[in-house]
Parts: sequence; C-alpha cells; structure tokens
Amino acid sequence: MTPKHPLPFLALTLLILLLLLNPACGRLSSANTLTVLAGSELQDIEPLLEQIERETDIRLELEYIGTLDGAETLLSGAEYDLAWFSHGGYLTLLQGGRGLVVTQEKTMLSPVIMGIKESRAREFGWIDNPDITWQDIADKASSGELRYAMTNPAASNSGFTALIGVATALTGSSDAINAGDVNVPALQAFFKGQALTAGSSGWLAESYVTEQDNLDGLINYESVLLSLNESGELHEDLLLIYPKEGIITADYPLMLLNADKQEQYDRLITYLRSAEFQEEMMRTTLRRPVVPGIALDGRIPTPLLVEIPFPNSVEIIDSLLFSYLDEQRLPAYAIFVLDVSGSMRGDGLNDLQAAMNNLTGLDDSLTGRFSRFRAREIISLVTFSDHVEEVQLFQIDDVNSRGTTMAEMRTFVDDLRADGGTAMYTALSEAYRLAAAAQQQDPDRLYSIVLMSDGENTDGMSPNEFERFYEGLSEDAQNVRTFTVLFGDADEDAMQALAELTDGRMFDGTAESLSFIFKQIRGYQ
Repeated sequence: MTPKHPLPFLALTLLILLLLLNPACGRLSSANTLTVLAGSELQDIEPLLEQIERETDIRLELEYIGTLDGAETLLSGAEYDLAWFSHGGYLTLLQGGRGLVVTQEKTMLSPVIMGIKESRAREFGWIDNPDITWQDIADKASSGELRYAMTNPAASNSGFTALIGVATALTGSSDAINAGDVNVPALQAFFKGQALTAGSSGWLAESYVTEQDNLDGLINYESVLLSLNESGELHEDLLLIYPKEGIITADYPLMLLNADKQEQYDRLITYLRSAEFQEEMMRTTLRRPVVPGIALDGRIPTPLLVEIPFPNSVEIIDSLLFSYLDEQRLPAYAIFVLDVSGSMRGDGLNDLQAAMNNLTGLDDSLTGRFSRFRAREIISLVTFSDHVEEVQLFQIDDVNSRGTTMAEMRTFVDDLRADGGTAMYTALSEAYRLAAAAQQQDPDRLYSIVLMSDGENTDGMSPNEFERFYEGLSEDAQNVRTFTVLFGDADEDAMQALAELTDGRMFDGTAESLSFIFKQIRGYQ
C-alpha cells in the first residue's frame, strides 16, 4: 500500500535510519548538558569537547573565569554543575564546612615551573644541571641578570601556584608554609626580576612572545612553556627549569557542585581518566596524564619532580598574597585616564565613580580585597573632556580604606563633573609623558595605563598624530601598555587599535560593570 504522503513518510524513514546509524544522535538532552565554571587556561581543551560528548553523551558548556573571580562566584551562590580549575586547594579551603564541592577528581597534571632562554641558561651554567634552586633564580633576579614574566598571584592560578612554591622553597623547609615562615627579603630579591605581569596565563604567554627580546624567561605551566617552544614564534627556545627544592603541580580537579548530576559526573570522570582520553589530552595540550602507567609523550621532560605541600589554611594563603602585593613585588605606577566628557553625565559618571572608589577599599568582597590599591603604589588620575582637565597623583601609604590617601582619592573622584567633548588621544599622550618622566626618576616599578572612554574622539590629537607621538617615545616608554576599557558608545575599533599599538588589551565594559572590569585590569598592573 502506497502512503498518502510519501514525503513525510520518507523523512521519517530517513530519520529512523539516521538514529540507527548514529545512536548518540538525538539522545542528548538537557539532563546530559553540564554547566562548567572553568579556569581560563582550560580553553585549550575545547578541541576535545566534541570527543567527550561523543563518547559520554555529555555536553560540557564551559564558562571561563579567573581563579579568585571563580571562587568568589561560587561562594556567592551562583549555580553550576561543575567547576574545573587548574588547582582546587584554595576553593576547598574557602568553602569551609559549607559542602560546596560534593566530590572532586584530578584529571591531568602540569607543574608550574620556570622557562629560561637557552643562551641565558648556558651563561648561568644551568644546562644539564639538576641542582638549580629557587634561591639560584632569586640571586640572578636580584642582580638584574634575569628578567622574567609571571602572572599576578591574586588574579591567576599559575602565579598563585608559583608564589606558594617559591615562598615555601625559600623557607628552607620541606613542610607546608606557615604565615610566620615567609622570608620577605628573599622573596623581594626573587621578584625584583619580575618585569612583566598579567591577569591570565594565556595573555602572559602571548605578551612574552611580543616582549621576548627584552625578557629572559617566564614562569608558567609546563604545558604552556612546551607549547611556546613548539609554536615557532620564539627567537630562542626556553630551557625548562625544575628547581631542586620542589614545585607545585596543577592537577586540574573536576569538582561536582550539583549532587543531582552525580551519575553524569561519574560517567564523565570514567572517560576523562581513561587511557584513550589521557593520551589524546596529553598529545593535544602537553599536560601530563594523571593516571599511572601511561607513557609520557616524548616532548615532555622526565626530571625528578619534588612536590611542595600546599598550605593548609586560608589565613596562610591570604597572608602570602597580601605580602606579595604590599611587600615583595615591584610596586606599580598606574595611570588611569578617565573620560568626563558630557556624554558621561548621569549613570556613566556614577558607574565610573563607584568603580574607582571600590579600588580605594570600599569593596570588601574576596576579589575586592586583593584588587584594591596597594601599599607602595603610585596612582595618577588623568581626567579629560575636550582637553586634559586635571592630573592628580596619589602615593598609597597603606591599604586602609579609612587612610588619608584613600580618602583624598575618593574626594577627588566624587568631585568629578561631566561636560564637554572627548580629547581621548590628547589625554593618552599626557599619560605617556607622565610615565616617561616617572621612569627616568624611578625605573624599578611596573608601569601601566588604563584608558576609559564612552565615546569617539572629537577634539585634540588625531589617531595618526598620536601614533606618531607614540613612535617617537623612548623604548622604555613604549613598553608601557595601555589597557583600554570600552564603555557606552566608545569606538571599539579605535580602542582595540590602541591596545594593539601598545601591546595592551581591550576590556569590554559594555558587557560587565565598570567595577568588575577595573578589578580585572588590576591583575595586569
């Protein structure tokens, strides 16, 4: 009997055949889609997501975030099925007895180590030398012979892990570090060599490529360093250094947050820890397998890895981070170039004032405590409309929100008024003049510029005039990066072009609050 409607019948037949040929097709439902709050360094796992879905019938939807931002997000009650960061120690300690993490399993490994240019390593006698210590590295950094890049420990897990490892090693003890053990002078010597910072491991690696002729190496995940050597972008390969006292290894625990997804989690972990996935993950990302018995990829070195214990309390970790920011690292000189043109009147100016005031200590959140202006910093505020309005400098004497300097800064910010046009490039050129003059007087600082505007340039210097001005600056001044903040109706192309010209980065203030964006930028200063 011939069907009355051959086309629908044919479509149904084809659909049935398709389902028979591909059992996974059509079987995926929302019950098998898991939301994942993930560290930004896990973006390199994306090529494997399709394979994971094919083998487990589980789709992972990853949302990327920084380490401390992620911890704060979860502690605030945000709902995700899973969390996947390079290290779970801090979040585990922060949750206390709240039971936020139902269970967790390690999925892959990557030690946080130092990569140094081979020529520099040969000069230091570090080629084929298994006895190099963190103290050796600190000595070279303190003498000015070693200039390296490392992420900000208060913003990125690779820097956070490195800080704990170095601080523990420099105590001379193999035990987990305690607050009273911190050797501040030794750490100051070590961080004297930190010439580039960043809020993410990926951006640090990209910036190292750009700045490689001015740097001797960087601290990052072993997998990132190996990938840089394979990239073809380096003028000179990096020798990987595994200090004798030990390191801390990122073990990428997959954390179950939603107990209702236990069955899917178990299925997912079974596959992620299978030999098939572990080998493919190692080949693709150059991370080490977490499962014993799987042969290492030949591209991964095989030194003896001495593991340093992770601190056992939040208080110890916090004291390490605050000591790094306030005592150990090179202090920052940050110039904020702020648009107060007429278009900022109303909500725009209110948002700007709130964002700046939060950095003076009014934000008591987890990330707010670490992103506020720190002791020893110099902050310059350059306001502009159709001309440069004011230039005000603040030397941060302490981090007390009630301190004199913080109060003076809030008074200045609260008194801002919006009017006039937008002379963005003229204001930015003034910031570079300030930075260049300050570098001459005080070279041992980390210099950066933040440019925030809500509109297109209407007055003063043109883009071409600014580019000629920038190219006429000294090499040191040109090394000062500008982090642009897109806000309101700002010209995205212009802001992106400025970030690229100065090897900085553009942040989108149209998608997030200015307060959130300014806190993110603090990780790069």
